[in-house]
Amino acid sequence: MTNETPLSEYLVVSRGHWNENLAPEEIQNAIDRFYVWHARLVDEGRMKPGRRLARDGRVVARGGVTDGPFTEAKEIVGGYWFIVARDLDEAARIAAENPCMACGLFYEIRPIEDERASAFVDSSETPSKRRPSFE
Repeated sequence: MTNETPLSEYLVVSRGHWNENLAPEEIQNAIDRFYVWHARLVDEGRMKPGRRLARDGRVVARGGVTDGPFTEAKEIVGGYWFIVARDLDEAARIAAENPCMACGLFYEIRPIEDERASAFVDSSETPSKRRPSFE
């Protein structure tokens, strides 16, 4: 019997823009290395495939549907994938190996919640004024 922490899934959101000072060949080299790196980790069971996101989209809100997405230019979301790791720190270490980081992109890593949402449980959607204070 082992006491190893079980593996969990972590969503990785790719953000940012390519460094405008780099030649397209340098960026393409990082992209090519990314796909080799990603395929190896998928084969090892440490990642699950994700996808690039198209430039256009829609924002659906109570007020209706509008063209979007509307994020600040520095926060553009370019794609997503999943890392399989023992904890958030390990997932972050894996994401930090991404060759595209050298070209201006950065990554947000979020644990996947296994439980259903509840208005009575603190979550990422809970307004800050209703979150418990740890003072």
